[in-house]
Amino acid sequence: VTETRTGPLGCSNYDNLDSVSSVLVQSPENKVQLQGLQTVLPSYLRERFVAAALSYIACGSAGELLCRRSDCRCQCQPAFPRCNCPEADIQALESSLAQLGRAWESHHSQFEESEEFQALVKRLPTDRFLNRTAISHFWAMDLDVQHRYQQLGTSLKLLSRKTYRLIRRLFNLSKRCHRQPRFKLPKERSLPFWWSRAQSLLYCSETTVPGTFLEESHSCTCPSEQPSCQGSIPCALGEGPACASCDQDNSTRCGTCNHGYVLTQGFCRPEVADSLEHYLGLETDLQDLELKYLLQKRDSRIEVHSIFISNDMRLGSWFDPSWRKRMLLTLKSNKYKPGLVHVMLALSLQICLTKNSTLEPVMAIYVNPFGGSHSESWFMPVNEGSFPDWERTTVDASAQCQNWTITLGNKWKTFFETVHVYLRSRIKSLDDSSNETIYYEPLEMSDPSKNLGYMKINSLQVFGYSLPFEPDAIRDLILQLDYPYTQGSQDSAMLQLLEIRDRVNRLSPPGKVRLDLFTCLLRHRLKLANNEVARIQSSLRAFNSKLPNTLEQETGKLCS
Repeated sequence: VTETRTGPLGCSNYDNLDSVSSVLVQSPENKVQLQGLQTVLPSYLRERFVAAALSYIACGSAGELLCRRSDCRCQCQPAFPRCNCPEADIQALESSLAQLGRAWESHHSQFEESEEFQALVKRLPTDRFLNRTAISHFWAMDLDVQHRYQQLGTSLKLLSRKTYRLIRRLFNLSKRCHRQPRFKLPKERSLPFWWSRAQSLLYCSETTVPGTFLEESHSCTCPSEQPSCQGSIPCALGEGPACASCDQDNSTRCGTCNHGYVLTQGFCRPEVADSLEHYLGLETDLQDLELKYLLQKRDSRIEVHSIFISNDMRLGSWFDPSWRKRMLLTLKSNKYKPGLVHVMLALSLQICLTKNSTLEPVMAIYVNPFGGSHSESWFMPVNEGSFPDWERTTVDASAQCQNWTITLGNKWKTFFETVHVYLRSRIKSLDDSSNETIYYEPLEMSDPSKNLGYMKINSLQVFGYSLPFEPDAIRDLILQLDYPYTQGSQDSAMLQLLEIRDRVNRLSPPGKVRLDLFTCLLRHRLKLANNEVARIQSSLRAFNSKLPNTLEQETGKLCS
């Protein structure tokens, strides 16, 4: 038995003493390989000698090697309590891992300082803010930096394989130690890291050591010893509230804004229409309870004085109601009140019947918002859905007079220029079999000559209010669509016309689709031609489609 360079024990080959073959080989993982020691020793020494030899090799004479189910460990002697922990080997592995970690960081530093990466950073534009996505596009177009990045990846793969191999050996050696192995895993740096690093070099390099740029807050985190590393960060270009371009004199502020936004102190704010007070007043502070009280009093302050017209009857005169009667209230605003538009809050008729009359009046109401022909009126859906019904209050019991009132209130108020009332009558009777009230048409009576009674209408009134209306000012707004006074005045005019359109159409009557009252206003109160109205509506729709967070409301046609 002799000692060789490959292990503490060796055995010579009897045929060739110059050739030494290792019998036991010790490795850092404490794996012991046997190459035939059993055949060399006598049988009575074999077991004890092998055990002693293994304990000497594996435990360094500091304990006895015990193996159970392929798991071997040293049972340490009292003088050597840490014989299971090869501290020198562990420290050597930890030192090697630290050295690999420094090499890992060195490769990254070399890439950052490389001509290819620095050239990419210098080529990035500085007249606008670049987010990581924008920088990725410049990266994708730079073949030199991509090739250099591939070289970095190849070097890091080799280092990574070495590192994880040493880590596995370190854990195997440390599994019976009283302390955890000390090492740091290599930190992976993906492509987005380098895009962010380019941002930091662009915006956080006012000092020797660059800071770290935070895209979410558009700010820099600087090293503690150099707190002022942040340079000027240009404005961000994009859609909506982002800038359309940066200011040439100060790139940190917006120079121009996107459609629907206005430049205010270097920032883009949503463009809001100026007050419509100069064009069309649409506000009232009259509440529904106040309106109900004023209607009960028939207060003249809320009556819109209008002209009564009828070829079939006269106010205050008795007439035979067997046939349909037509009457209307109109304002003739273009002639008498060109500076006003009118809103209806309620309609009231005072109807009288002769004594013991079995007649029941039935009214069909059509409302024309701004003038024009009768065909440009909408039918009032009395008592349909949530629309209000007629309310009847007795005025004079002896004359059998009642006030018939339909109150639209603030919910159903609407524009009106003319109110058409079609009055017909039906006969109220009692069904003997069911004890219910039934109605007949007058001409269905078996005896047409029978006197059904007479009817009289004492008054027909519209209650509401009038609003200031400046047709010339609105025409001036329309003129700016083609001939703007200044840069930006066209957009301002568009916004104000959109606001007028939407607020006028908001007083559209109930229905599945809102009626286009704005077209009626243009046609009949501004006297615009059909083709001009169509052009204005088309321009407004196109402008509205470009505004942020807007939805074009579908409208139904009322006026041609």
